[in-house]
Amino acid sequence: MKSLKNEKGNCTPRRTFLKNLVLSCSSLFLPRLIFPQEKKNEAGSWMLENGYVPSEHNWGMGIDINKCIGCGRCVNACKTENNVPKVPFYFRTWVERYRIFEDRDSTVDSPNGAIDGFHEMKEDGKNVVRSFFVPKICNQCDNPPCVQVCPVGATFKTPDGVILVDADYCIGCRYCIQACPYGARYLNPETRTADKCTFCYHRVVKGLAPACVETCPTQARIFGEIDKKASPLIRFKRINKINVLKPFLNTEPKVMYANFDMEVK
Repeated sequence: MKSLKNEKGNCTPRRTFLKNLVLSCSSLFLPRLIFPQEKKNEAGSWMLENGYVPSEHNWGMGIDINKCIGCGRCVNACKTENNVPKVPFYFRTWVERYRIFEDRDSTVDSPNGAIDGFHEMKEDGKNVVRSFFVPKICNQCDNPPCVQVCPVGATFKTPDGVILVDADYCIGCRYCIQACPYGARYLNPETRTADKCTFCYHRVVKGLAPACVETCPTQARIFGEIDKKASPLIRFKRINKINVLKPFLNTEPKVMYANFDMEVK
């Protein structure tokens, strides 16, 4: 096996050199904020050993509103998997409850992100025409405004279409938080850097589904590739009428909803 000489003149096997190079490059796609350092190293090694090539994938998610029961398991699983602060107001995913009344009025609530589910509410004499739950998450936009406004390039889009944040570069300016039209970002109180859903990227590169998808008892969330025919997301799009949140903004979200109600914002 051919060897390369390092700065001290010692020989380094070519295989070791290439391994170190790939692991170093993988840090561009697996930043510290997204998951703990040990998970980043684990995912980087897995990519190297199993030939995961980001440019060969394009990930997205489908959510069937009719199947969501508002149990909050997805919220709890997300916080556990990604070390999201347990205190209120910090969520990578959350669930909203919409109630549509006979007089066309509507209300929306999400107590503590629905991590503990929902309780019945008094109707105050109004007749509820429809009530449903809507999971919310980062939309992993193809045209992400958060990437455009970041002054230091800490927020970026990977070749497989996932928007990530590099904590080493993030300066906590909150520009991306203000730019996100979906309210999907927050400033982590521990790291003082921007945080958001990553589709559990450390799991995806190993062939696993995001934690919220895996834990959903009704399979309301579907995860897969947008362009490949064998993807469950292709079937989801084929058998359902698909909508996205705020399509007029031209952010091109990759999170799609079925059985969408126009009251959802």
